[in-house]
Amino acid sequence: MLTDSSRASDFPTLKGIHYLNTAAESIPPLCVNEAVAEYMHHKSMGMRGRDFHFPRVEECREIAARHLGLATDEVSFCSCSSEAYNLLASALQLTPQNEVVVTDLDFPAGATPWLTAPAASRPVTKLWKNREGALRFDDLAGLLNERTALVQVSLVSFYNGHRIPFAKLRDMVRSLAPNAVLAVDVTQALGRIALDCQDADILISSTHKWTLGIHGGGIIGIPKKSAARLTTTAGGWYHIANAFDADRFENPRIKSGALSFSVGMPSFAALYALNASLRYLEQVGMVKIIAHADPLVARVHAGLKELGITALSAEQPGCSSGIVAFTHANTTAINDALLAQNIHVMHQVGRIRIAVHGYNTAEDIDKLLSTLRSALK
Repeated sequence: MLTDSSRASDFPTLKGIHYLNTAAESIPPLCVNEAVAEYMHHKSMGMRGRDFHFPRVEECREIAARHLGLATDEVSFCSCSSEAYNLLASALQLTPQNEVVVTDLDFPAGATPWLTAPAASRPVTKLWKNREGALRFDDLAGLLNERTALVQVSLVSFYNGHRIPFAKLRDMVRSLAPNAVLAVDVTQALGRIALDCQDADILISSTHKWTLGIHGGGIIGIPKKSAARLTTTAGGWYHIANAFDADRFENPRIKSGALSFSVGMPSFAALYALNASLRYLEQVGMVKIIAHADPLVARVHAGLKELGITALSAEQPGCSSGIVAFTHANTTAINDALLAQNIHVMHQVGRIRIAVHGYNTAEDIDKLLSTLRSALK
């Protein structure tokens, strides 16, 4: 992943392209392709395949827990982050007497469950607005009180890459909103930066971005201290401890905490893939990935400044992410120029978003900046 030879062998589809769009879709290493093929081999066995499927889920739980910094029984899986947030809503059972804080840098999955609830049970939602691309804590303080039931943030914003200093957030929430659940979306962080948010009440991530996995998976981490209050009430079967026992219709017993979020048959293909991708990242080493990719992000920031482009979120030395984004009057033309040089970024709603992972190179960044320079003339 970090050398020319390992990049060529592990990511052969990167040959000839400059892929800077991992914040949308990752390029999985070959070991993930092999893991999905293994799933299909096991699936082709019919019912016998389950003898392999369920052990793979437990292997994936173990490696996912290591990446999150949690115990194995504090981690579980569902189909996507949107499902996880809806299950969180069912666990919280909020009312109009409750207040929820969300940010305007959050992905919709973490914000909409509280906004679309039926009016009779919809909590009051307060918006923590960014200023110049950053979420400022003096703005948050006035939104918190004893009625705050949930504070929902993204550790790294999908929109502009702003990373929240978690310790300061945690301390403020615990002090000013002592009853609040602190939920953190780590989709744009897990697999790219060192997580520092294990003190959150719940961590949620998708599986097809920086973790180098595929679609169809969601990761949930709930520390034991928060398990009782964050147990979903949703129906299903896989999360029911006595799903097939004689008393299942009289007294269904839901597993506690993270395990309650796995309501149905596991998404085996996604978990085979995630098991392989997280083990690949562990083998490479997060320290090495960060040390390699963060300087490339810094080069993007410096190059944009030289071109007179202001990033949507300022550089955060010591608190970095893999994302740099900017707006421009001619983003369509800029994106067309980039694609003509086989440079892949995210172009959406007048924004160019650049994402740098461990498989990116200095050549990728140089090509990006030189093409931008030509496109802006």
